[in-house]
Amino acid sequence: MSKENIIELNGLTKKYGDFTAVDHLSLSVKRGEIFGLLGPNGAGKTTTILMLLGLSEPTSGKVEVCGIDPTFQPLLVKEKVGYLPDEVGFYEHLSGIDNILYTAALNRIESSAAEEKARQLLEQVGLTQKAYEKVYTYSRGMKQRLGLADILIKEPEVIILDEPTSGIDPEGVRELLTLIKQLSRERGMTVLLSSHHLYQVQQICDRVGLFVDGKLIAVGPIKELAYSLFQSDPILLEAEAEPIDDGLVAAIKANQNVTRVERGRQRLQIFCRQNISAEIANIIVNHGARLNHLSQHDYGLDEIYHRYFEGGRPHEGSFR
Repeated sequence: MSKENIIELNGLTKKYGDFTAVDHLSLSVKRGEIFGLLGPNGAGKTTTILMLLGLSEPTSGKVEVCGIDPTFQPLLVKEKVGYLPDEVGFYEHLSGIDNILYTAALNRIESSAAEEKARQLLEQVGLTQKAYEKVYTYSRGMKQRLGLADILIKEPEVIILDEPTSGIDPEGVRELLTLIKQLSRERGMTVLLSSHHLYQVQQICDRVGLFVDGKLIAVGPIKELAYSLFQSDPILLEAEAEPIDDGLVAAIKANQNVTRVERGRQRLQIFCRQNISAEIANIIVNHGARLNHLSQHDYGLDEIYHRYFEGGRPHEGSFR
């Protein structure tokens, strides 16, 4: 394993009879990065996570986490990895701090040190006011934040989060994602985040991997994926103008660097080979229209995902 990588998968495969859940997955996750494993439900994300944790044996291939093979040393991996599933299990009749202290005891952390550490973690995840209340009174978002404190008590090198925002309200999602990013940066921890929510992954991940039908079809920083996939029109300009008529659209399309134009009532999306904002502004104004707004739009995961699956199937070739 490279010193730079903390997770390495090579040809990892998991079969259940004739069904292949994970198909020759090769992937490296760098130490200290937030990596998003993105794909629809049933893509094989959770199966991959179970193999990373030593909770399921691969059919073939190799996996290393923190330099350890979890298939042969699952307990050692669990000492170094914190895992937050989509459904967090706590003792509901105990308080939040008692749940964390119980986890600390299971990890052989001295009780005197554990209590101070638990209080600090609960403060960090914003649960100081709820620390001594029973967990059954917690909202789902609070339970997820308690889950983060719970896995951090043993100071893991890696945390794996499986659909951590499922069932949480938008404000709770924002708070949880901000907290995950903050914790990763402050503690230098590696985060593997599994999700099918495109926008949420895009907000905090350094790199993403698109995972479909057990196969990793693309991996890299979002901007690099966008550039590779949208090579013919890497720049998207959005313009608000009035009036917008056929003549204005035709004038814009006539520019040699414009590949296509999508038209709304007062908005234009202009797909270009390069940034020609000044030229587009001149075209609009010279046509006699009023330009209210013009900006460059970065392609996000939503555009990447849908462009990659235009026509209901992946494009030929890979942009890894």
